[in-house]
Order: sequence, then structure tokens, then C-alpha cells
Amino acid sequence: MTSKIRVGIVGVGNCASSLVQGIEKYREINSSDPPPPGVMHVDIAGYGIGDIEVVAAFDVHAGKVGTDIAHAIKVPPNNTRVFQKVEQKGVVVQSGPVLDGIGKWVVDCVPLTGSPPVDVAAELKRAGVQVLVNYLPVGSEMAARFYAGEALKAGCALINCMPVFIATDAEWVTRFARANLPIIGDDIKSQVGATIVHRVLAGLFGQRGVRIDRTYQMNFGGNTDFLNMLERERLQSKKISKTQAVTSQMREQLSPENIHVGPSDYVAWLEDRKWAHIRIEGTTFGDTPLNLELKLEVWDSPNSAGVVVDAIRCARLALDRGIGGALEGPSSYFMKSPPVQHEDHEAERRMQAFIDNVPVD
Repeated sequence: MTSKIRVGIVGVGNCASSLVQGIEKYREINSSDPPPPGVMHVDIAGYGIGDIEVVAAFDVHAGKVGTDIAHAIKVPPNNTRVFQKVEQKGVVVQSGPVLDGIGKWVVDCVPLTGSPPVDVAAELKRAGVQVLVNYLPVGSEMAARFYAGEALKAGCALINCMPVFIATDAEWVTRFARANLPIIGDDIKSQVGATIVHRVLAGLFGQRGVRIDRTYQMNFGGNTDFLNMLERERLQSKKISKTQAVTSQMREQLSPENIHVGPSDYVAWLEDRKWAHIRIEGTTFGDTPLNLELKLEVWDSPNSAGVVVDAIRCARLALDRGIGGALEGPSSYFMKSPPVQHEDHEAERRMQAFIDNVPVD
């Protein structure tokens, strides 16, 4: 493959910053190179990370709209780790509609542009966008559906990285299938984040015959995602997504009072770092108690960007092969709330079968 994968980004925050930096950092690696740290697939059916090209971006921040994306990814409140210098790209961030994208806790740190929203579908077409990546804030239900509709109008694949249910909604899936456009969603899993670790531990308990009686996952961090989630009304879909991702790996379902999975608080000085505390209380042989506690510390946005570079390439493969609708294998591996939940080893197998273009046994 020699053609570029033309990508549009909705929301030029920390996640977009890590994605843009990562594309630049890993641009020159090829399939003969050993995988560098953090890269799951150097090559996906002929596509390298360097084949990804960001050609359009949309935001509402006054300091980002109208500037080159290389500048916009550094504008506060963005506060993720800077690991790669990014030169000017000639891609100007355009003004999108606000809708419900700005919560009450972040309104003071996200000054709104005075520019009117552009015709998003027309701009996607003009830029030749093939894959649209949705990085909107948690709780942006109306905005997420708006951009999904614009992707349909423009003929783009959609990667829904946030917890609004698009790839798991039958109506949206049907619309994308009829348009022969793929969706990968919903709600991105990090490479090694709180959700994947909690899922693996829950599966391990079941495989080893330990009954899970109670569990919690407490997350806090210092980026605007956590600040936004102080508005608890915006958290409903996020809590559902994270909880389902964990409970899908349990052999016996817990009653609601015995499980808590979700964001807990905002600590400004942590910046884009996230701290996760996980506890699982169980019962083992002889009705003996077994308890596990774990703390995980990650830089939140780079942790997800390593997954998105693979999701983008899988979306392009689906376009090449004329596959529309929700992609079960890639979604189950890359996302917390896919159309079909699988155990992680099975999700990886199905994702690899999709890449290799072979039937799943």
C-alpha cells in the first residue's frame, strides 16, 4: 500500500495531541523494523503509522480555531506529555458547533471562538477525509451524533473514541452499513489502562475458580476530561461503558451495590496523568477470602493514541474492502463498549483475523 490514510479529528485536545505527535514520531518505521515501545503493530496489511495523515480538524476553542494543528495541540488546557516536535502541517483547525460539547466545569478554561461553525460535511469532503476520529468530551451526546451524521454525509469511516453509543446503536449501524461505511466504537480502550487491567483480573479470577464478591475501580487525574466529569450528569454513558467492559468478563454478575467503576475526582497537578485504584474482593477454596488491590499510573492520552493508530488503519482496510457497518473484531479489541463483547484473547484473535482478511473459525 502506498496511499495515505486521510484523517479528520473532532476535538483537538490531549488525545489529538498524542495522536499527532505519535504519527510524527513513528513516521519512518517500517515493517522490517522491530516494534518500538508502545507500538502494537508496525504494519497492518501494508499500512504503516507513517501512512496516516491528518488533513482536517475541528474544535471550538478560541486559541485553537484558525491556527495550524501543530500549534493547536499545545494550547492550554492541553497538558499531556510532549514527546515529539511537530512542525507546521498546513492543516488549520476549523470551527465546529458547540452543541453540548462544553460542560459547566470546563467553560472557564475553554474560551469559545467567535467564528461561526463551518459546514463540517463539506469540509470533510474538501479535505478528502477517509476516517473521522471523534475525540469529543464525555457527555457530548448531541455533538457526537452530529459528527456521526456529518461523517455519513461526507462518506467517511468513523472511529468513536468517546462513550456515546453509536457503534452499538442499531439505527446508526444500519445507516453506516447502508452507506457501506465502517464504524469502530464505542469508547476507546487504552493500551494498558484501568479498564483492560480490571477486565484481565476479573477474567483471571473466574478462570481460577475464585468468585468475585465486590469490586471497585477509582480513577482520578488532572486533564480536562476529569474536570469535565465532575459534572456527574455527563457521566452516565461513561459509567455504563466502563462497568460493562469489566462485568462482561465475569462469570457471575454482581448486584449494583457490589460494583463501582468510574471516574472519581480531579487533581489539577496530575496534568494528563491518571491514577487508577482497583480492588477485588473474592471467595476461594474453603470459602476463604481473597482480596487484591492495585494502583496503576499512566499518561492518559499517549496510552490511548497507541490504540487509535491501529484503529485508523483497520478502518481504512474496511474501506478498501468495501465493508460497512460496525466492525466486530476491531471494535471488540480497541473499544470498551463494542457491538459484541469478547474475552480479550478472543477479541485479539478476531481483530487479527480481520487484518489478515480470513474468516473467524
